[in-house]
Amino acid sequence: MAELLSRDEFRNQLEEAIKGKHSAVAPFSLAWANGQLKREHFARWAENHYHYVGPFADYLAYIYANIPDANTDAKDFILQNMYEEEIAETRHTDLLIRFAEACGTTGERVTDPANMCPTTLGLQSWCYAIAFREHFVVATAALIVGLESQVPDIYRKQLPPLKETYRFTDEEVEFFDLHIVSDEIHGERGFQIVLDYANTPELQQRCLEVVRTGAKMRWMYMDGLYRTYVQPDLESINA
Repeated sequence: MAELLSRDEFRNQLEEAIKGKHSAVAPFSLAWANGQLKREHFARWAENHYHYVGPFADYLAYIYANIPDANTDAKDFILQNMYEEEIAETRHTDLLIRFAEACGTTGERVTDPANMCPTTLGLQSWCYAIAFREHFVVATAALIVGLESQVPDIYRKQLPPLKETYRFTDEEVEFFDLHIVSDEIHGERGFQIVLDYANTPELQQRCLEVVRTGAKMRWMYMDGLYRTYVQPDLESINA
């Protein structure tokens, strides 16, 4: 039977749960960082990414609804995260659409769910299911620790080549710049919520399980993009 882990050991295991499938080293991310992509690949990425991050405030709303009123720090964190996604100075999805249009696609194509890969739909559906069904601390572990906390490491590798190799302007890539900062804050706060409220061995183990699964789900989503859009082009070039 599992025992209650110390705060430090639990934190270490949460971080290790992500490392094996961190999307910063997924094939799509590596092709991006290595200058192997075209603007049309970025357009397809944006058309898919919108349907993962676009509903993020919806996922968070389900988590918020499941947090007991007494846990005000957790409720405040989730509510602030929702605010930043939707009604802060600039909606994050508006910045994503700006990038998409710079890649040659349209806002209409980005928001059309018919342009999702099946693996993107799988990630979106998993996020909804976890947020709606799980204990709030488990859902926070899945979505904030397992998914959102990965973003700064991913975008720190992807942002420089966007400017230096692919020649996007600072304004066109503001989506990435913003999330390096905001998701580092969100990710760390999510860790603290999980460390504070996963206070039984069962909750700790369930959090570790969903963080591992979340990392795999994001990797699957990225792998779906690579196999659908990038791999066929690279194979034709090398044939």
